[in-house]
Amino acid sequence: MAPSGEIGSSVSTTTPAPTPTTPPGSPVRLVGSTSCSGRVEVFHDGQWGTVCDDLWGLSDAEVVCRQVGCGRALSAPQGARHGQGSGPIWLDDVQCSGTESSLTDCAHPGLGTHNCGHYEDAGVICEATNTPAPTPLSSPVRLDGSDSSCSGRVEVFHDGQWGTVCDDGWGLSDAEVVCRQVGCGRALSAPQGAQFGPGSGPIWLDEVDCAGNESSLTDCRHQGPGIHNCGHDEDAGVICEESYPVRLVGSGNTCSGRVEVFHDGQWGTVCDDRWGLSDAEVVCRQVGCGRALGASGRARHGQGSGPIWLDDLQCSGTESSLTDCEHPGLGGYLLLNYFFPTPPGSPVRLVGSSSTCSGRVEVFHDGQWGTVCGDSWDRSDAEVVCRQIGCGRALEAPGRAHFGPGSGPIWLDDVQCSGTESWLSDCAHPGLGKHDCGHFEDAGVTCEGKCLYIGESGVK
Repeated sequence: MAPSGEIGSSVSTTTPAPTPTTPPGSPVRLVGSTSCSGRVEVFHDGQWGTVCDDLWGLSDAEVVCRQVGCGRALSAPQGARHGQGSGPIWLDDVQCSGTESSLTDCAHPGLGTHNCGHYEDAGVICEATNTPAPTPLSSPVRLDGSDSSCSGRVEVFHDGQWGTVCDDGWGLSDAEVVCRQVGCGRALSAPQGAQFGPGSGPIWLDEVDCAGNESSLTDCRHQGPGIHNCGHDEDAGVICEESYPVRLVGSGNTCSGRVEVFHDGQWGTVCDDRWGLSDAEVVCRQVGCGRALGASGRARHGQGSGPIWLDDLQCSGTESSLTDCEHPGLGGYLLLNYFFPTPPGSPVRLVGSSSTCSGRVEVFHDGQWGTVCGDSWDRSDAEVVCRQIGCGRALEAPGRAHFGPGSGPIWLDDVQCSGTESWLSDCAHPGLGKHDCGHFEDAGVTCEGKCLYIGESGVK
């Protein structure tokens, strides 16, 4: 067995570490005429992206030149001097002291947070312009083929593309390194035989032999990059112990968004009952984003789908994981929507939204569903609808086909509710089917909804 080959770009993990929000040592490359000058690109979330030139200077370039092994920085070109990149712009407003070991160790507002275009891509010119930059010792690793972020087929990034690892000699000590590298704690098992499905593309590693304490899989002994005698039916996998990863979605910023928890093979949301800053503190620390600045509710970052895994959270703020906080139990939570029998009022439903408690208002009459015109439509009318379908109080009463135009008849127009009626059709209106509207005026509602826990004994 030969010593390990040198593959990849730089030390990396696929999960965030504490501030800054990228893993320490995210891979960096220079794209241009020589290996020591060019457009600066950073590898994150499975793809290369550029750096905006806002605040870009020589101290920032010093860090890049040292990171790619090209000595001191001679200049820090701005304005896409080395050509415009494509794909994401990962960094903006970078402020390095010049002593950092990685560009992502410098102060910056967060990965993907920027107000730039590629015509502002930053570059560097390093002093070792005729010396090839050494290939760093470690490669990015990711887990694929599973709904969990902490289990899956092991894949390594090298030479511009992702490839797999052969299971020859694959064991728990190898899996330990991978689980630690992707931020998922200890390894529970090291599945072989493409348990998470066969990959595609190159097989980068074979006969991997880790002691278990290496910081990167490519620091372990192996045959050398691309040297193997395997097929993808032998792709190696891992199952790591972290069973409840947390992510933030619905925002352009990696450090803000809707809180989602992974459980029982799928992502689900957290209900905002009792949600506060101490709960947010735990999430921000768990995803490696420092202190919490706010704790928004009411689906501020968009409504999720699927299960609502947590409700009534009570965190002290010191817990290491959101699921360590006090809560009634991980379970299926639903927004319940009730449909009532026809008498004495007409049935109502909400459509055009992923939520059961918001959407275009439709009324059932004469054997078919029809819409409600937005003329005179307001919060009092919405209150009746929200109560009728069992979704609590009304938050908004949008008109102008906010949830898309319906089709078929327009059953109601000029609805005037006091807000206390039991049925929408009990409110004052000129008569069913009488209107002077088009479907571009269809009325909608957004209700507050209600989080109910579905346990072994039913709805609570």
